[in-house]
Amino acid sequence: MKEFSNETRAKNLQAMQNEELDLLVIGGGITGSGITLDAQSRGIQTGLVEMRDFASGTSSRSTKLVHGGLRYLAQFALKEVHEVGSERAIVYNNAPQITTPLKMMLPFYAGGTYGPFTTSVGLDVYDRLAQVKKSERKIMLEPNETIDREPYVKAEGLLGSGVYVEYRTDDARLTLEVAKKASELGALIANYTKVTGLLYDENHKVCGVKFVDVQSGETGEIHAKKVVNSCGPWVDEIRDMDGSNKGKHLHLTKGVHLVIDNAKFPISNSLFFDTPFHDGRMMFAIPREGKTYIGTTDTTWEEDPKEPNITVADVTYILAAANQMFELPQKLTPDDVESGWSGVRPLIQEEGKSPSEISRKDEIFQSDTGLLSIAGGKLTGYRKMAEKIVDRVGEQLAAETDYTFEGQQTEHLLLSGGDVGGDEGWSSYFDKMVHEGIVNYDLEREDAEKLVQRYGSNVADIYELLPDGEEKDGLPRVDWAMLNYGLKAEMVEHPIDYLLRRSSQMLFNINHMNEVKDAVIDYMADYYNWDEATKKSMTDEVNTKLALTDLHEIKDAYAAHEA
Repeated sequence: MKEFSNETRAKNLQAMQNEELDLLVIGGGITGSGITLDAQSRGIQTGLVEMRDFASGTSSRSTKLVHGGLRYLAQFALKEVHEVGSERAIVYNNAPQITTPLKMMLPFYAGGTYGPFTTSVGLDVYDRLAQVKKSERKIMLEPNETIDREPYVKAEGLLGSGVYVEYRTDDARLTLEVAKKASELGALIANYTKVTGLLYDENHKVCGVKFVDVQSGETGEIHAKKVVNSCGPWVDEIRDMDGSNKGKHLHLTKGVHLVIDNAKFPISNSLFFDTPFHDGRMMFAIPREGKTYIGTTDTTWEEDPKEPNITVADVTYILAAANQMFELPQKLTPDDVESGWSGVRPLIQEEGKSPSEISRKDEIFQSDTGLLSIAGGKLTGYRKMAEKIVDRVGEQLAAETDYTFEGQQTEHLLLSGGDVGGDEGWSSYFDKMVHEGIVNYDLEREDAEKLVQRYGSNVADIYELLPDGEEKDGLPRVDWAMLNYGLKAEMVEHPIDYLLRRSSQMLFNINHMNEVKDAVIDYMADYYNWDEATKKSMTDEVNTKLALTDLHEIKDAYAAHEA
């Protein structure tokens, strides 16, 4: 087992203070983690600090797709379609355990945005720009074939559908596995470490940061030859610190997704569809782990990006779209929503455009002090975003130091857990390790399948941690093993890290999460020897997040409004 623990964190923070880094990355979302991996793999000694947990912002609140940006075509952003589309296969090959190919249906209706011709041509262009292999290229279905494939699609006005391939992912775990791989290569990484100021040399060039360890309250300084600001929605805050938040700036938009049990929303296909409101929006509905999640909204957000709320209007909008698009056994109501999530997109402001029209392209800013900032972009394109900015860092280091510039090394670099034989070997590896879990570790098939799918080649470490008996320390044996693996190898510092981002239980298995959350908190309190005040703070954090996730207040408000 490769250690990535609380002790690793402490050692990394000390090491970052002891010696000047080549590069310090601020922000531990997918962009910052990708930059750290790219730079470290090129021989650039890199550190990363994240003020909360990895992927705790935008990178755990996406539509959870490694997808090619089909709607870029409507904006004629052909370069972006080609770049992020072709990246899907690379991400999949390097981490098959957290990227699953799935057929996506795009139904079209009379009077809708797309018709048979535009859908067929658009998907053809998309397949070619995204370099989709022949076996996965689009097919077109007639109305009756569409209904046969997905009986719950509304039949009235249906003209047919296109079927193409996208990739479902676990965005939080993808970010984590990137960060863990960077750590394996020697990057110094610490979560819960907040930058409070920037450091400058005598020429007023940025040369590091001041920080506070959120866990201990201790403060310190980290010096680095180059500093990259990849803080997502907080990019402009770091630019404010630098006095360089000028010209283009961020436009934050909020996206909400809702999770409904598959018994209430029993589609068997993933769908990408026009909202029925003629507002130019598209939505996804995606089956996952016995649930169906649907979203997203796209509205301007001007408040704190840490915990954007979910409103009655958000829930009403999404459910109205679902009820008009699908002929379900019963109309969906807020009571059917088990959980949900809301995040903000750090888009780059474009005057005169609505939130849905703003491009998702990424952009790099360099200030007079040398601070590099990167904003925009998509989960799918994280590796190319990293390549672009590390190219610039590498060129500057080569010009200013004895560093010899190297190009990107990540195209064929397996992520943590990705040593499964690539996309071609994944299926046989999956079957082999599921069988091992059942035969050698007395697991139920469903549990074994979920563990292999979540951890990939790291599942052997999970198996070794499984205790005898049905439970230990008040936790089911599978939870006990996953939590202990999280503490030893995934830098779990707070209970919410495990319950929400490492296991996804708060989103896709909320009933089970409610059963184990107190035992998780108790176990971690003993493990870390927390005092009562710390334990209460950790419990409050879980309960506050749970209130945002399970939408009880929204349901009550909706019921009052209906009454």
